[in-house]
Amino acid sequence: MDVTSTLAMAMGSSWLSGVNLYATVATLGLLGRFANVQLPGSLDSLTSWWVIGIAGCMYAVEFVADKIPAVDTAWDAVHTFIRVPAGAVLAAASFAKFDSTIQTVALLVGGGLALTSHGTKATARAAINTSPEPVSNIAASTAEDVLAIGGASLAVFYPAVIIGVVVVGVIASFIIIPKIIGYLRRVIGFVGNWREKLRNL
Repeated sequence: MDVTSTLAMAMGSSWLSGVNLYATVATLGLLGRFANVQLPGSLDSLTSWWVIGIAGCMYAVEFVADKIPAVDTAWDAVHTFIRVPAGAVLAAASFAKFDSTIQTVALLVGGGLALTSHGTKATARAAINTSPEPVSNIAASTAEDVLAIGGASLAVFYPAVIIGVVVVGVIASFIIIPKIIGYLRRVIGFVGNWREKLRNL
């Protein structure tokens, strides 16, 4: 792969890992194995059946957990400590054949990209999970699955497109996250006020 393709894979895989790590890894592994695609750096390890199998099993668990509001919120909280480091590792692995300085930069940038996408996903889903109806939660979860699988495919076949998607996604995160946090604060304040009123009855 050329530098542009490697950069696209590093940016795409790290950013997508913050959305759905297991779907991203499984998709890249399957494409590397069956689509005659040479993944950059040491990412060819993703084509191992062990990696594909474990990622696929974990994706199946997340597919179900992601559709249950309370479980989804807890799942995202725990995966803050999994998706972000994994995104950093995927980015660094993409540049495994480059100088160690470049690998270190990729590690740091990859972790940052994973953090922005995970932070957006987690805060957005926390806001959506406050809704009593299940449709919005299921729709958001399905959209994330499509984004992860489709984005991983773009990183392989259309590297320039995934770079654009990541840039737009990062910009959107800085715009959206403060608004979502503000909404959650209002919801928490509203719930707190009602609890206080009920106590005073």
